Amino acid sequence: MEFPKGGAPGEAFALETVVEGDGKVVADGDLVVADYVGYTWAQGGTSKLIGNSFQGGTPAAFPSWNLVPGLKRALVGAKAGSRVVAVIPPKDGYGDKGSDRLGIAADDALVYVLDVRATFPKGASVEDAPAFAEGAGLPEVAAGDVPGIKVPKAAPPKKLTVETVKTGPGPEVKGGDLLAIQYVGALWRDGKVFSSSWTDGKVYAAVIGQQQVIKGWDEALVGKKVGSRLLVVAPPDMAYGAKDMAVKGLPKYGIKESDTLVYVIDVLGAF
Repeated sequence: MEFPKGGAPGEAFALETVVEGDGKVVADGDLVVADYVGYTWAQGGTSKLIGNSFQGGTPAAFPSWNLVPGLKRALVGAKAGSRVVAVIPPKDGYGDKGSDRLGIAADDALVYVLDVRATFPKGASVEDAPAFAEGAGLPEVAAGDVPGIKVPKAAPPKKLTVETVKTGPGPEVKGGDLLAIQYVGALWRDGKVFSSSWTDGKVYAAVIGQQQVIKGWDEALVGKKVGSRLLVVAPPDMAYGAKDMAVKGLPKYGIKESDTLVYVIDVLGAF
């Protein structure tokens, strides 16, 4: 990336589509997966690299519902497969406060090159997933775009249990992949749903196999195929009672240290 010598950013937002893709159009509310390189551009003309996913080989997740206005404006309306370049003035970025966490100073403009890999709407799910009621003593999963869970009145399994409700047609998930997923989670002890990305209207993203999620997810998802729907039963030592967790349980969601958790997970994409 070359910046004009001695130049400084203007006050207007600027966007250019360098490559026009032919994939899905990003809509407001989508989770966007993109490779990117980002810089600050100070009023004095200096620039600084603040992020580069191309170097690491793993793209980043851009939740359109939680972006600064300029980044959202750059992505919403773009097609998957596109490369867009955006110059974002402070008023559409981090303003006069900046972001210490991201290394962005007050009144810095931002410059992003974004390669849009994929976009996932808030209602996305695995297509034509059947019901699951085959495992003795295991939860039942209702068919449909948004699966329901029925937990049996029985003792939970003591070990991590993973059942494939539907096998997807895509590639296998590898450790270190960025996953886009939908999920619903319930407590075994009373069957209460404590969290659902479908209900929240926010497709979830995390890098798998690198302790960004509970152990049960890290072990259950690696090796499964994109497009799959999975039933995952995670005992406490694979959930929020794991020995290496600094804080046990998750009171915000009513999860106790001793809880076994039941998840239905749709693997939408792996990058």
